[in-house]
Amino acid sequence: MSGKTSDAILARMMALHPKIIDLTLDRVWRLLEALGNPQDDLPPVIHIAGTNGKGSTQAMIRAGLEGAGQRVHAYTSPHLARFHERIRVAGSLITEDELTDILDECYAANNGETITYFEITTCAAILAFARTPADYTLLEVGLGGRVDATNVFAKPGLTIITPVSFDHPQFLGNTVAEIAGEKAGILKHGVPAIITRQPDDAMEIIEARAERLGAPMLVQGQHWDAWEERGRLIYQDETGLLDLPPPALMGAHQFQNAGTAITALRHFGFGADACEAVPINVTWAARMQKLSHGLLIDAAPDAEFWLDGGHNAACAGTLAETLTRLPKRPTHLICGMLNTKDIGGYLEPLVPHTASLTAVSIPDEVNTLPAPVTAQAATDVGMDADEADSVMAAVQAILKKQSDARILICGSLYLAGAILRENG
Repeated sequence: MSGKTSDAILARMMALHPKIIDLTLDRVWRLLEALGNPQDDLPPVIHIAGTNGKGSTQAMIRAGLEGAGQRVHAYTSPHLARFHERIRVAGSLITEDELTDILDECYAANNGETITYFEITTCAAILAFARTPADYTLLEVGLGGRVDATNVFAKPGLTIITPVSFDHPQFLGNTVAEIAGEKAGILKHGVPAIITRQPDDAMEIIEARAERLGAPMLVQGQHWDAWEERGRLIYQDETGLLDLPPPALMGAHQFQNAGTAITALRHFGFGADACEAVPINVTWAARMQKLSHGLLIDAAPDAEFWLDGGHNAACAGTLAETLTRLPKRPTHLICGMLNTKDIGGYLEPLVPHTASLTAVSIPDEVNTLPAPVTAQAATDVGMDADEADSVMAAVQAILKKQSDARILICGSLYLAGAILRENG
């Protein structure tokens, strides 16, 4: 070790490209070639795209595989508190020494060429995976699919497309059909694909691409399904029915995510024990996560704190449904969002379920939507809205209204990450 830290190398990597997002695969192929094409040396890859549910679905597949005794690589983004969260090597988060060495090697191999932060760090994850034995590799698409930096596998073991909805139009297209076309870019010739229930225009695009590629599809509602029945997770496919505990992650949408994960496990031949581990063992931070300790809890012991990183209208719809499942209690939002998001579309589904909204700017985030803009957007959709200089100041203002409030901090994974770092 040279005394370098992963944070220092990551900061240098940020300067290698002037844009945060620039979708192309040319730079990734160049760097992978310089590294010896480590993408060719991975265990079977399960590649996951979609607008919503990618991370939860990946976490559930990992829970099932590890419940069956498998060693699993997993790559996800963005991270919440520390970059290391993105790279799980054979079941464990990458160590600081390992991350520093692998980043340093990728930085040197790149030789000063233009490359984005996400591209070079994705190559680093692939390199780390290639050097450690495992049974499966789980890869979550960063943005889109067709030209995402993770889309470098000619023959993955399985592809998955979770629900597609309207998000990132500046990069992926102005209609759900166009966005679905980008997501469907992960489909490969002859590689089976699990497709969750989709809007009709999205499904039409996905089916057409799968047919052109000869990619067999396992479609929700046709080949498998999952639903909630009397608080249980019911799963059915062509081989039979499973009656399982409900997912540990909250929300009706998690039953679909669990069904997707179970379909993947059954595709690879895993049995009932692995399937039962999916809902029981899954953990995934900032997805309607109840906070139970830390500075916020200490400051407001009578309040109830929740954290959610969803950031588009579809996420807000599922969040609203989740709030209906909780015991009756006035819910006060603390909301911060990025300036690339549809703030009105996000807030509207939440209006009937909230007593107030306090807007904050996301700490240390240049692309934050300013708190006054968020507060005005909340007022425009009919919320009782205010603004605060910080999350703690927002909490204190809410407590003056109601000491035992339910407080939901929401709007962005970047805000969620700041809370997880600062709350302790």
